[in-house]
This record gives sequence, C-alpha cells and structure tokens, in this order.
Amino acid sequence: MNGPVGNLVANVEDETAARIAAVQQEFSPANVYLNSATVGLPPRRTVDAVRAALDDWQQGQSIPSTFDADVARSRELYAQLVNIAPRQVSVGSQASVYAGLVAASVPDGAEILVASGDFTSVLFPFLAQADRGVRVREVELGDLVGAIRPETYLVAVSAVQSGSGEIADLDGLARAVANGTRVYLDTTQAVGWLPIDAASFTWTVCSGYKFLLAPRGTCFATTTEVEHPVIPHTAGWYAGDEVWNSIYGTPLRLADDARRFDVSPAWFSWVGQARSLELLVGIGRSHLHRHATRLAAEFETRAGLPVSGSAIVSLETTEDAAERLRQAGIACAQRAGRTRVSFHLHNTLADADELVSACAPAGSA
Repeated sequence: MNGPVGNLVANVEDETAARIAAVQQEFSPANVYLNSATVGLPPRRTVDAVRAALDDWQQGQSIPSTFDADVARSRELYAQLVNIAPRQVSVGSQASVYAGLVAASVPDGAEILVASGDFTSVLFPFLAQADRGVRVREVELGDLVGAIRPETYLVAVSAVQSGSGEIADLDGLARAVANGTRVYLDTTQAVGWLPIDAASFTWTVCSGYKFLLAPRGTCFATTTEVEHPVIPHTAGWYAGDEVWNSIYGTPLRLADDARRFDVSPAWFSWVGQARSLELLVGIGRSHLHRHATRLAAEFETRAGLPVSGSAIVSLETTEDAAERLRQAGIACAQRAGRTRVSFHLHNTLADADELVSACAPAGSA
C-alpha cells in the first residue's frame, strides 16, 4: 500500500511494534508460551511487587488498609481500559459470583438467551434458577443476536468463546441493549487484547488472571443500571460507603455506586493486578489488539486456516500433533477435544514460526 494511507498504516504498525518491544523484556518464559487464555504471564514489575508484599507479610509489616490503594488504582485503570467511569466498576475475585448475583435478580419465569457450548460460569448460575421458572434458551453463537425476542429478559454470553476463540457479535449486542434488552457479557477472554466498551452493555465481568496478567483472585464487574435492580447478596464490609467504618453493626450503609457489589479483596493479588494494568493501559488497547491479532493471523495464514480476527485459535490436531507441540516446548491447552493457542503481548513472530513448524505434518519440508 503506497501513498498517505500506506504511510499512515506503516506508522501505526511501527508505533505498535515499538510499544510492545519496550515491555517485552519484562517477560521471561522458559518456553514458547501460547497459553494466556488459561493463565497469563506476569511482567517483571508485577512479580517484583507481589514478592515485596509477601516479604512485608513474612516480616509482620503488612498493614491491611495499605492494600486499598492497589484496589483503587486497579479500578481506575480497568475503567480506562474498558472505557467506563470508575464508579461503575466493582471488584471481586471470581466471575461466577457476579453471574450469580445477576441470575438471582432476574424475575421468576424470565427467559435467558445463551450461546450453546459457552463457559459454564456463564451458564450455570442461570440454569440454577430453574426452580423459579427461569428458562434458559440456547442457540448457536452466530444466531444469538437474531434470536432475541420481546420476551427475552437478558442475554448472557462470553465476548470471546473460551473453547474456540470465536468473537460474539458485540455491535449487535450493543444495539440490543440500546433497544432495551439486558446483556450480561463475560469478557474474561477478551479484555487485555480486544477493545471492549463496557458502557455499551448492562453488565460485564472479567477475571484478571488471563489477559490482564494478574495472580488468580481478581475480578472486575461493570454495570450501567443506575437504579441497581440487582440485590447485593454478597455485601460485606468492603461494599460499605466508608469501608473502614463499615466493619461492625447496623444500619446497612452500602456505597451508592458499583462499589456496593465489591467483595473483600484478596490483597496480594491486587498488588499484582495494579502493576499489570499499568503496563497494559500504558501500551494502549488498540496496540494490544493489533499485536495479538497480527500474530494469530500470521500463524493462521501460514497454517492454511481462515483468519479469524481473534487472538485465540482453536486447532483440530491429532494425538501425534499434540505430542509434537509438547516436545517442541510449546505451552498451549486442550479444550473441547481441540488444541487451543492464544497470543498476547509477550509473544513474537518467532513464536508463531515455532508453532507453524510444530504443527506441520511429520516429515514435511
């Protein structure tokens, strides 16, 4: 591509490469790590901060209230990453807890629309409401938006499918919200590489230990429902308007924003989450997206696969091929009878090359 447009594209690509290269030295995998969809790799700054916090704990110098700064900083940075106000972000430890809160709030007899084969932490909380007459209707992911009907109370779906890497019709779901349908969107396999505008959806939930590069034990939820129809069943002292003045006694005094859904934080995990989010936000979500999808597309093209536009690629592999991946030192996952690989900011073109070579049939040149 030549001319001004070509120069602009080249400049953007150069900027992405420069931003990614500036932080890749903070990662030190001992293998070809293509498994961020299972567990994200922490950058050095995150590991150093968590180790320092653990040292303080070991030495009896941890002060619980000091961890609030990491929680608050994480909330602010996550809000930037998903383009929503911090007061609309709550913090917890597990995605299914938030799914359970939303599921418990739906009216008796409501219809919930879901995608077939989605992650069970999205599905189970709603299926568990069957005794109240709540009906869960399954359709294929590609048919989801078109299957919304007037009696559909809420759509519950993952933005990116854990098993296949397939991306939901996010624009279509956003239009559905604008037209009055509630959407609960699990973004665990998306935020960190795929730009998500959380304000376009009724609820979003994201665990932090994958593409947000945190220790397991952090989770974010966002909501655009101003009147809070969801009852904060998990409310504890950390959901209080003034946290350290909400430890004992009545009356109920919850925060008047999304913090009313906060769960007491797993302290050391939030130390790591804050540092990882600083890195991710510093790079910028458009650059994170461009880098990860470019590597995935490079592999897909060379492997003769259609370019999916996702950072997560699902491969149909034989037992021999899976063994070759293991022998080549390529960290990946087996999901739904297929091999799943995922690309993130620590990965390079050399990783894609290694994957292509390992996937090639035995004896091929």
